[in-house]
Amino acid sequence: MEILLGLIAVVLIGGYVWYVTLIGRRNRALEALSSIDVQLRKRHDLIPNVLKIAQRFMEHEKELLTEVTELRANAMSDYDKSDPAAVKNHIEAERHLQSGMMRFFATAEAYPELRSAETMVNAQETYSEVEGHISAARRFYNAAVTDLNNSVQIFPGSLIANMAGVQQMPFYEIEEAARAPVDASDFLK
Repeated sequence: MEILLGLIAVVLIGGYVWYVTLIGRRNRALEALSSIDVQLRKRHDLIPNVLKIAQRFMEHEKELLTEVTELRANAMSDYDKSDPAAVKNHIEAERHLQSGMMRFFATAEAYPELRSAETMVNAQETYSEVEGHISAARRFYNAAVTDLNNSVQIFPGSLIANMAGVQQMPFYEIEEAARAPVDASDFLK
């Protein structure tokens, strides 16, 4: 009888430790996602300034400026961080915004006055710096998600995660098109 009670105690303690580990890893992934959001907010705040500067020089690119503005608005919409599908949609919106900004900067290369404007040069440098911070935050998030997803997928974590309602979270990856080198001539047609 003592052996059975001891075995039950070990299973309960082990289950509790695994549960605590799962919750800790989920919270670490959510914290990492919040860190990305802080950096994305910096990007979102910078974009209107960049577009205002460019607007003076890029009179023929109103469609592109409008598109980037719409992408920014879409990316800034609120989402439920505890819902993996909402996180995935948010990641997708940010990918589209990043792609739009890449097109914007590639198009801006065709405007020598804009390229040489000190305010635009400073804005591009700041934007590049923010993108570097976003990249670092993504790496931290993806490492936290890897730990969480491994814990959720490996038995007995899968059982405990199911009982506790802990779900896998999506990775923050770039789309395949963004991995290819950018040819500015594609955007200048």
